[in-house]
Amino acid sequence: MKKLIALFMAAAMSASVLAGCGGSSSTESNSEGSTGDWSYIEEKGDFVIGITYFEPMNYLDDSGELTGFETEFATKVCEEMGVTPKFQKIDWDSKEVELNAKTIDCIWNGLTITDERKENMDISTPYMENKQVMVVKADKASEFSADKALTSNVTVVAEKKSAGEDVAKEEEYFADANYVSVDSQAKALLEVKSGTADVAIIDYVMSIGTLRDGSDYADLTVVEDMSFAPEQYGIAIRKNSTETLEKLNAAIQKLADNGELDNIADEYNLKDLLLVEKSK
Repeated sequence: MKKLIALFMAAAMSASVLAGCGGSSSTESNSEGSTGDWSYIEEKGDFVIGITYFEPMNYLDDSGELTGFETEFATKVCEEMGVTPKFQKIDWDSKEVELNAKTIDCIWNGLTITDERKENMDISTPYMENKQVMVVKADKASEFSADKALTSNVTVVAEKKSAGEDVAKEEEYFADANYVSVDSQAKALLEVKSGTADVAIIDYVMSIGTLRDGSDYADLTVVEDMSFAPEQYGIAIRKNSTETLEKLNAAIQKLADNGELDNIADEYNLKDLLLVEKSK
């Protein structure tokens, strides 16, 4: 009889544990899954946007106000989503850590879409095309050409964990060069300007906003007829945030359909690079 009671109690305990496990799994799914992540954002009322400063995407104007294509684009998207944009400068090297720790709610700063990133994060519909270009001192541009690979006496810089760094490490053209990583694309340009580096590998869109007449980098130029790694930009959010992703993509499409996205891009000379087409 005691054995039967013991067996009955063991079975009851097992059922309780299994039910508890099932309940825990369901709760975790709700808190970290699609509905839970949007509920978390909606409840706090703001959408924390992880950025770095680089023109023409996000930068401080002469009065110290944050502006740029991504700044205006994100502000309009948040308006459509019914949340308040909150821009937060981040260390690009730690962007995924900050996203998963909920220090930020998205990475929206010229993020290149890759298969690896799609495995770790949900990424919006691609909204802009880009490529990597070489920036050098204007008076030395003639020294660089596609048929003449770089040598060990040439120092190349790019932002750590960026598409530019991938090019520096993977493209045969740079195989023999002396590569040094820096903490931002802006720092890469400063290295070339100061003469401590010969080549900076940066986003083409950054070159449009930065290397213009009258700017601090007017003495730098993009090496003509040389580009690498054609790519697309997207907005990254936490993995399995299905509802947030749907709202994000719907807002982007609405701005494309009503022409606001075109207007913002045109203001920063980026309209020709947009990928989002109007709905038919």
